Amino acid sequence: MAAPSTGPYDIAVAGAGIFGLSIAHAAIRAGLKTVVLEADRVGAGSSGGLLGALMPHMPARWNPKKEFQFQALSGLEGHVSRLEAETGLSCGYRRCGRILPLTTADRLAHHRERAEESKLRWHPDRSGFTYQVEAPGSRSDWLYPEAAPFGIVYETLAARISPRAYLAALAAHVRRHGTLMEGAEVTGFDETTRQVQLSGSAAPVAAGCLVISGGFRAFDLIESLTGENVGRGEKGQALLLEGAGLSGRPAIYCDGLYVVPHDDGTVAVGSTSDREFTDSAPSPERTDELLRRATAFCPALAGRAVLSQWAGIRPRCHKRDPLIGPLPGSHAIHAATGGFKISFGIAHLVADCLIADITGREAAHRLPATFRPDNHFGTSRLDADG
Repeated sequence: MAAPSTGPYDIAVAGAGIFGLSIAHAAIRAGLKTVVLEADRVGAGSSGGLLGALMPHMPARWNPKKEFQFQALSGLEGHVSRLEAETGLSCGYRRCGRILPLTTADRLAHHRERAEESKLRWHPDRSGFTYQVEAPGSRSDWLYPEAAPFGIVYETLAARISPRAYLAALAAHVRRHGTLMEGAEVTGFDETTRQVQLSGSAAPVAAGCLVISGGFRAFDLIESLTGENVGRGEKGQALLLEGAGLSGRPAIYCDGLYVVPHDDGTVAVGSTSDREFTDSAPSPERTDELLRRATAFCPALAGRAVLSQWAGIRPRCHKRDPLIGPLPGSHAIHAATGGFKISFGIAHLVADCLIADITGREAAHRLPATFRPDNHFGTSRLDADG
């Protein structure tokens, strides 16, 4: 474990995944003396995956969660550009767009309605983001025509990023301007002495407040502090293929899978979602399944070599939406976890909102009420079995 630097800190963050590092980045920019305490290593959990799909919710049945995600995805390009300028590191970001196949006449009619609503929700005249229905056979060199007999949706808000490169840039910023301690597992926080307790014989770390953001294991720590279980882990698996010549293609979402080309000449495919699991290791059977299903609708993937496999346990709150804010009865212990499949797209805006809460300033965008602790604890709590 790295030796701790001089404390006390204004804020300690437990977990060096996308939420934890984004919160540390926002805290440093706000002038807070910041330490990140990671039980293993940067990106050891579900944030260290392969896919990097930054995909919007559909522009239908609009609500504060969808508006928040829209604002996050709209502003992410600028956020990444600033981070890259600060660190000199590329995050592999690109506004790639997304294809959705239309498989029935009902879905065609439904998405035509969504295309109309997108003009109201996505403000294409100002944002440039469009959601359009295209005829059968469109983009058939990328999506097999038989997979989309009623045409496709092509939308331009979707983007992609390299998860590991993004984490590396955030970690570099934290190391340069704060403290990042790997191999430091947080086990508790004494609000009287403002000491973060670590496992084993490690000395506690003095900090004004603690943010718990350690992936699915954060739920165990939260339960030990509150007596309430508000989330669980779900296993996901993805694979990386050789993808020469595909980097300029849009992402595809078909048959419950994403195909996401990246700048480095690879293409990611994923991911599965398993509520029941025995370990976090990749399953060869799952890899074979992913490859078979993806090549069935994306013929350009046929015959491409599998470069690597990944599996991890993603944090999912029982109420589905992330948990962001102070734990019940505490003003010094906060949580930021449960992003599940949307974490990379919203992490920077979640971080801004949480640091605004901690420092007592007004956030540029308000967190949806469903993200707040009141929606997850007490009489609002939902048990794991639903």
